[in-house]
Amino acid sequence: MGQAALLDSSRTELRQRLKAERQVLIDAFHQDGKPEKLLRGLRTCVDGVLSSAWLAAGLPANTALVGVGGYGRGELFPYSDVDLLILLGQPADHITQTKLEALVQLFWDLGLEIGHSIRTVDECLVESRADITVQTSLLEARLVSGDPHLFDELRKRYRAALDPQAFFQAKTAEMRLRHAKYEYTAFALEPNVKESPGALRDLQVIMWVAKAAGLAESWSQLARAKLITRAEARQLMEKEYAFKDIRVRLHLQTKRREDRLVFDVQTAIAKTFGLENADGRRASEFLMQRYYWAAKVVTQMNTIMLQNIEAQLFPRPCAAVPIGGDFNEHFNEVNGFIDIADDDTFERFPSTVLGIFVAMTERPDIKGMTARTMRALWHARNVIDEDFRANAANKALFLRVLKAPNGLVHALRRMNDMGVLGRYLPAFRSITGQMQHDLFHVYTVDQHIMMVVRNLRRFTMPEHAHEYPFCSQLIANFRDRWLLYVAALFHDIAKGRGGDHSELGMQDAADFCRSHGIPEADTELVVFLVQQHLAMSTVAQKQDLSDPDVVQAFAALVKDERHLTALYLLTVADIRGTSPKVWNAWKAKLLEDLYKVTLRVLGGEPHSADRELRARQKEALATLRLYGLQADAHEALWKQLDVAYFLRHDASDIAWQTRALHDKVDNDKPVVKARLAPIGEGLQVAVYVKDQPDLFARICGYFERKNFSILDAKIHTTRHGYALDSFLVTEENFAGSYRDIISLIEHELCEQLASQDALAPPSRGRLSRLSRTFPVTPTVDLRPDERGQFHVLSVAANDRPGLLYAIASVLTRYRINLHTAKIMTLGERVEDVFLIDGPALNNPRTQVQLETDLLDALKI
Repeated sequence: MGQAALLDSSRTELRQRLKAERQVLIDAFHQDGKPEKLLRGLRTCVDGVLSSAWLAAGLPANTALVGVGGYGRGELFPYSDVDLLILLGQPADHITQTKLEALVQLFWDLGLEIGHSIRTVDECLVESRADITVQTSLLEARLVSGDPHLFDELRKRYRAALDPQAFFQAKTAEMRLRHAKYEYTAFALEPNVKESPGALRDLQVIMWVAKAAGLAESWSQLARAKLITRAEARQLMEKEYAFKDIRVRLHLQTKRREDRLVFDVQTAIAKTFGLENADGRRASEFLMQRYYWAAKVVTQMNTIMLQNIEAQLFPRPCAAVPIGGDFNEHFNEVNGFIDIADDDTFERFPSTVLGIFVAMTERPDIKGMTARTMRALWHARNVIDEDFRANAANKALFLRVLKAPNGLVHALRRMNDMGVLGRYLPAFRSITGQMQHDLFHVYTVDQHIMMVVRNLRRFTMPEHAHEYPFCSQLIANFRDRWLLYVAALFHDIAKGRGGDHSELGMQDAADFCRSHGIPEADTELVVFLVQQHLAMSTVAQKQDLSDPDVVQAFAALVKDERHLTALYLLTVADIRGTSPKVWNAWKAKLLEDLYKVTLRVLGGEPHSADRELRARQKEALATLRLYGLQADAHEALWKQLDVAYFLRHDASDIAWQTRALHDKVDNDKPVVKARLAPIGEGLQVAVYVKDQPDLFARICGYFERKNFSILDAKIHTTRHGYALDSFLVTEENFAGSYRDIISLIEHELCEQLASQDALAPPSRGRLSRLSRTFPVTPTVDLRPDERGQFHVLSVAANDRPGLLYAIASVLTRYRINLHTAKIMTLGERVEDVFLIDGPALNNPRTQVQLETDLLDALKI
């Protein structure tokens, strides 16, 4: 039988064999739940099939089939790639090349995901020197079939060429880049169990550099080499086992190579572990908290191990210099790291558990802790008990950390990572690794809190002043800014307990402040911030800031400038700390506008509509003069506009719209003008046309067909029956060609408004993956405003394409007049507020039917 015929006859047999053996192994895992057994079994199964195919291929004697990467390491996850090196004793001739092509095709035909390379030993060494990934994969090379002498030559020459020091530096640099990609946190809500900080890859980095250095090839060997203790080796083996177990279940659940613990699968994976919903918590929360605690341990051990290995590879004199300051006798500086004076320093002097963080904030030149110190601190964290927390000296030390001029964020993160923060603040420990099941937080509760503290801290740093200049300006003059950090620590500390977390956290904050001797006035400020940390964003994003009563009520809540400034700073830091997607320039403007108008009221300047109107008109006229318009050019338009228009628009908007419309006041055709929004994000679009009942729906339909998101809408009807509507819209990719897009909007929207075509039926756009996992129960709330002049319509639902158009279509059907629309998107959730009126709202029965139809429109 010819070689090609032999391969063809093997194809079906090997494919069936592979499928059957894989299924037997997977069925066994479902019974016994042993991931290591499955990984070894899959590798052995694939070894056998590949070896049979190799023999059938009839390649020359001086060739070898080598497993590299994870497969070379001797483990194979259910849907992972099979990384192969086909090793040649000499460059392939035409006959060998043909056989190789047929062999690789056979590998693919068997249903294996193959990653392969075909190289000689010399080529392997050249590629290894040029690419650290190739060098790493060869470190774990394993002979599957073929010439053992050729494989031995590769191993010997590879080992001789390997520079352990250069390898260590390359792998740790690669690790830092990977950590940066995942924002340096193991606590993302959808972590990658392979690549995230604290996950499997961090464990593999330890083994790679240890193996390259010739120190060890297993956790037990590392313990025998005194690089870790036996207890730590056992702990690392447990965590590695746990991560492998999760990754196996991920592959089997998704039936593909999936390493992300995404929301969609977390509940299903949790149930395979036998976890159930309990105590008001989801099964997935129990799974993820286990994951985060394991990742936390790996993060610490990764740092300790890499320091120990670095010390072996780069030996340096260990001159210990006393650290100075209050802890001179307890800590030394060793090669830029802080080191304990004695192995039992923390046990003999428990206050040093906090003192080491104080010392590090006072010495910003210190790069970190030595591995010996981290290990000792990790094991000594249990000295923090009730007596420790009640000790006045320890309380003073904790406050010194919060008041430190440098290094606060690093100190708090280290304290959290080492388990010290959760021991000192028991309430904080309960939210460590706790998920937040909503559509806008992307971090666990404890990591969100760390992000908020970080954001507040960045406001104080000149190098970050360009990010939030107004916040930087305010915090520069804020007395005792460390009180903001206390409020940040406690603002979400009560999440997951049941009840209002703001109220529960307020009590925790009060207890902390009083037990730490914080003056009553400062305690009151912290408690206020924790209790009201959501108030400013709610008012800014959901209420009408042109309404004097709204501003007066908010001013009464904050009472004075200090409380206002503190709440503004915390609010910005909090929103920005939920997710990069939640913050935008429009929210920034709303908050800043609310701050400034409230500050004027607190300063004794009444929020008078007449005064505000005159001020805006005066500023707008000054701008119009710069445009070169005649002094009376504005009059024709302005006499058709009422007070509400001027109060709801900035002076710059009034001037822009006046310039565009002053000679088109009685225009028969629609006028559409667009510009880059002055807030620095998105486009501002003004529409001027004879009023029509379905106008808002038409405009919404246009923007949604063009994939624009509407952030804000101001709807106004002139005295002579024209609509003057203004929209703030954004789209992900318009920045590079905004001029063309502006021209397109001005032309197309005009044409659509002039055509008077029938409204298209709203589409039921698909929900995003996150929205399907965390569905929001749609709500509709319709009630009269405080004056009884209008109705306030509030809706909440999962965001999806076409949602706003669906709402607008319902309002059109009921002949509802729209005055303002506040469109608030929180990640995948929308909370929109509309100010409306119309005859239909005077009939209670019609109101009920309107709410029912809106609820139906909100459903997917």
